Amino acid sequence: MDSLAFGPFVIPFQAALSVGAILLATTVADWFHRRRGLDAGPVLWKMIIAGFIAARAVFVLRHHDLYAAAPLGALDFRDGGFEATAGLLAACVIGAELVRRHAALRRPLLVSSLAGVALWLGGALLGQALAPASAPLPELTVRRLDGGEVSLHSFKGRPLVVNLWATWCPPCRREMPTFGQAQRSHPEVGFVYVNQGESAETVARFLAAQGLQLSNVVLDPAGRLAARTGAAGYPTTLFYNASGRLRMRHVGELSEATLRDKLAALARQR
Repeated sequence: MDSLAFGPFVIPFQAALSVGAILLATTVADWFHRRRGLDAGPVLWKMIIAGFIAARAVFVLRHHDLYAAAPLGALDFRDGGFEATAGLLAACVIGAELVRRHAALRRPLLVSSLAGVALWLGGALLGQALAPASAPLPELTVRRLDGGEVSLHSFKGRPLVVNLWATWCPPCRREMPTFGQAQRSHPEVGFVYVNQGESAETVARFLAAQGLQLSNVVLDPAGRLAARTGAAGYPTTLFYNASGRLRMRHVGELSEATLRDKLAALARQR
């Protein structure tokens, strides 16, 4: 499970899980406030904000060479670039310091924090259990822009990144230059851009207008790959090992930093 669909809206599962954990923790804190008169809510929110900032800051520092060229990109966290361990540690330190002189808040803060963490960890484990992490690359024939046909399996034999996209999709459009750079920098990895439901003329016109130099742009007019892989929205990026087994998937836009992380993780897997 990598996303949740709410009508036309598709939310990455990890983002939805984090929001759910925060809502549960704040709800428990509010219960203590109403029933016991102990308001741990302000401290809990300071922990959440500190954890969020720390998790993002550590991720940005780890990729400082990329963000140095575009500092404002550090504020765009839609790519999901966070270091969860750093965030959790920062939240715990802030919480411990803030309740050091308020012993009465320790119990409601601990219970509400543990409730949120338990939901987050439990949901993450459930998501892993439900996700077909080792699903094979589908047996599927796609069309080249020149009208010829090619099997997806012809790209096997090395690590493979398969991007499902459409020209009308704003995050798809934004991440295309990042993919182009990665394709040039990582010749040991295959990249395939499978357009969903559009004509060759539409795709070719988009590539020319954007000045994009991408290899292996193919068409899937009926959207069969999205159906076979359970992609609920675009962009969805699938990461396969050299044997054609799915190792990771990402719903939503990938920044240069998050794509770097995914490629490094893919190189470590067999």
